[in-house]
Amino acid sequence: MDAGHDERRSKTRTWIPVSSEAAPTRGVAILGSTGSIGTQALDVIREQRDRLHVEVLTAHRNADLLIKQALEFEPNTVVIGDTDRLGEVKDALWDHGIKVYGGAEALEQVVEMEGISVVLTALVGAAGLRPTLRAIRSKKTIALANKETLVVAGALVMKEALAAGVDIHPVDSEHSAIYQCLAGEVLNPIEKVILTASGGPFRGKSREELLSVTKAQALKHPNWDMGAKITIDSASMMNKGLEVIEAKWLFDVRMDQIEVVVHPQSIVHSCVQFEDGSIKAQLGLPDMKLPIQYALGYPQRLKNTFERFSFFDYPQLTFEKPDLDAFRNLQLAFDASNKGGNAPAVLNAANEVAVERFLKDELTFTGMTEAIEHALGHVSWEGQPGLEALIAADAEARAKAREFNA
Repeated sequence: MDAGHDERRSKTRTWIPVSSEAAPTRGVAILGSTGSIGTQALDVIREQRDRLHVEVLTAHRNADLLIKQALEFEPNTVVIGDTDRLGEVKDALWDHGIKVYGGAEALEQVVEMEGISVVLTALVGAAGLRPTLRAIRSKKTIALANKETLVVAGALVMKEALAAGVDIHPVDSEHSAIYQCLAGEVLNPIEKVILTASGGPFRGKSREELLSVTKAQALKHPNWDMGAKITIDSASMMNKGLEVIEAKWLFDVRMDQIEVVVHPQSIVHSCVQFEDGSIKAQLGLPDMKLPIQYALGYPQRLKNTFERFSFFDYPQLTFEKPDLDAFRNLQLAFDASNKGGNAPAVLNAANEVAVERFLKDELTFTGMTEAIEHALGHVSWEGQPGLEALIAADAEARAKAREFNA
């Protein structure tokens, strides 16, 4: 671990109220409140109303649920991305004094509001990049559930966060685990981070067996309750590949310092090995509410009523090497990150299109990997892209993935 990483970790702010009664509640903006992470974040806030309150809720097109959430949590502002449903949301919330806006630009602008302390970016895909950058420039603490932000533009985002003195608290269970393991370890360099993976529903299957995987099979994750896109990514192990790239940027480590271990029980969420050989791990039930709460309440561990883990319920925890031959997406992610430049952005964009096409029955399960490889091989590589170049690479990769026919 170099000095730059230590400097970043040592700048973490503290938030220690005098008492739970006297402490002002922390204002939260949830970008993507109707998705899996967003709804679980509201579960957390519902239980922590003396510590957290909602300032902003946003959704892309699920106006019905957005309205229901707004009526319960009474935010200052809501944003609906689909402007065709803007009037409907305005009409429903007009008498409740809640401001309502629509469209992508409003989504970016709303993160600048004064009452916001933490911006939870729970948007799916590369759509989270611009709002996250806007929030960083407005010096808002980031609770990052949108891994694609760092996959696409990790160098740019981390540079901006360091310059603005903004903390990024990871929400992914694996990155949250590593973040928790690093608490109190500012002066102790990392030797290795160990990301655990459940292996998904097809753990142990060969590449040949994956040829016949159906959409219904891929949408059944054994441990986690997630949205369709992330569930498919988990089944193909692309989700773990994206997490590997995210970990590189979050924890300022090289790719050869990141190891993936398949852990079917999903109890050990991830580990850190230090230079003396000691390994610290964070354990818990596979429930996203705990990492969400940790990110929103950091540095305090807020008391809650979540179900507790017991070793007696899990007498055997097992660990395996990932099969990079059957699950080639994981290797593609390592390769793209090692190549650097716009390659991770191309990987991410092509994967988003590939998953979309798989869910529409336009690609087979293994065809998703082939579409991603096609994009990686046909988009021109750029070593030090700025934001606009990354956006252009994203668009070109999507076009290449759409044109691919297995």
